[in-house]
Amino acid sequence: MLTLALGGAFAGALVASVYQRTLPAIQRSADEKIGGAVHEVLGAPARLDTLYLVRDKLSRTPPAGTEIREVRKLFIGFDDKGNRIGVAVEASEPGFADEVHLMIGFNPATSALTGYVVLGQKETPGLGDKIEKDTMFIGRFRGKVAPIKGTKNSTTDASTVQTITGATISSRAVIKIINDALALWQPRLAEFEKEGGK
Repeated sequence: MLTLALGGAFAGALVASVYQRTLPAIQRSADEKIGGAVHEVLGAPARLDTLYLVRDKLSRTPPAGTEIREVRKLFIGFDDKGNRIGVAVEASEPGFADEVHLMIGFNPATSALTGYVVLGQKETPGLGDKIEKDTMFIGRFRGKVAPIKGTKNSTTDASTVQTITGATISSRAVIKIINDALALWQPRLAEFEKEGGK
């Protein structure tokens, strides 16, 4: 019993030590992935502003005493002349197999999407994972106006996207995540701007 207890304590301490040593590299990699996704969905903006969701309102400063990585954020992209080109937000909801985590870019004035990037998914290989790997499916969202609907047929409708055959649940998960994200962020951004962006 003593040997097992000592062995368990040593193994636990070893795991904790390895976790502490690798955590900064893991966090740095996650930050780089998010930064890259923001630039991709907004078309490489010249400048970014970050707003934080604090008590259901947007703020330029994160809440005190909170790990900044845990605070929900909205990224505003500007071109080299200072004109806003769009905003990007993270959002996730259940897919077919697990949570689907997206970075979504859109124009808040028109509700038109500038694109999305999958930050994480565990959908069925060869089917559901096409939400990340099928560039044709991803491209169908650019310029579409939310709220978006899905269809199995080819479409030219401004608010309808053709889903992936055999991966309807995963396709619809992406659509739901996008619609819910815009429904959450657009009114809060409008309120923030109405109050003078303070």
